[in-house]
Amino acid sequence: MSSSAGDSSNSLVLTEEVGSKGVITLNRPKALNAINLEMVRLIYDAMKRWESSKSVVIVKSVGEKAFCAGGDVRAITETSDVELAKKFFSTEYGLNALIGSYRPTYIAVIDGITMGGGVGLSVHGKYRIATERTMFAMPETAIGLFPDVGGGYFLPRLEGKLGLYLGLTGFRLKGRDVHKAGVATHYVESKNLEALEQQLLATTSGAEVESVLDRFSEKREAGVEFVLAKQMKQIDDCFSAPTVEGIFKKLEQDGSEWATNTLKLLHKMSPTSLVVTQKQLELGSKMDLKTCLKMEYRLAVHHAIESDFKEGVRAMLIDRDQKPRWQPPTLAEVDPARVEKFFGPLPDGTELQFEDGAPKASL
Repeated sequence: MSSSAGDSSNSLVLTEEVGSKGVITLNRPKALNAINLEMVRLIYDAMKRWESSKSVVIVKSVGEKAFCAGGDVRAITETSDVELAKKFFSTEYGLNALIGSYRPTYIAVIDGITMGGGVGLSVHGKYRIATERTMFAMPETAIGLFPDVGGGYFLPRLEGKLGLYLGLTGFRLKGRDVHKAGVATHYVESKNLEALEQQLLATTSGAEVESVLDRFSEKREAGVEFVLAKQMKQIDDCFSAPTVEGIFKKLEQDGSEWATNTLKLLHKMSPTSLVVTQKQLELGSKMDLKTCLKMEYRLAVHHAIESDFKEGVRAMLIDRDQKPRWQPPTLAEVDPARVEKFFGPLPDGTELQFEDGAPKASL
């Protein structure tokens, strides 16, 4: 067992080698393991270093509260530095793409809060292990952004319209429900994680990894029913409307307590973000992961240049007054031409580039 050179308990990311296995640990517990540019680079470098030499790579975090509460969006919006935003998003999305095509078996232990960037660190990997402490959400529409890190790829691939519902509302799934929704591949009680890790580190084949995970995990149908089971028909009906305005109308027509509460929630979100997200997921449902990330890079940089993003971060994360002043403030005022511009080429003509030699994704 060895730690990589230069590692110390002060490092934001700890890496450890155990024979043919690698372990990456996020080590920023006071910030709920939110990832910044330095952390993304450290994780990426370790994964590239191990790409041809390791059979299994486990990603986990320090502390019981959070696997990773997201990307450090405050750092991006507080400086108003578009170049910093481009550097962060291109590096983060490059890591998401690497996870999606990684040769070693990638296992993310999503114990605790797993939102935004934390979802990107886990959901594209082969195995995602939830616990009773897991809390999953993609809350970006509340900060004037959109569910990035490949959200446009994985959300529309969940059952029915569940992914669009989660992406527009930021609804939080907890514990077993993260597994039942298909976001996690396995559910393991947190008290058993240490034993699980030791057994995974002792495996000698992919079949053995699968066997160990199955032995520790509950069946998906075990326990109480999925938290949204009774609403799935309504979700599929209301969120199948081709526009966000149509979704609002269907919810109004539904008139149930669930529909009324969902409308209240949606009215708090950036109207522009809602329209962008609906289009993002519609397009992403027909794309591979890399093409989707190229689209999301355009979206992210356009948002860093001019959008509700900075105001959303101010209202929800900096001043915390929970009173964002969205521009425009209503869905009816969202300009379709402006939405189209978000999906178009960047002013300087740059696109997201991937380091590997795989065929270049194109939009």
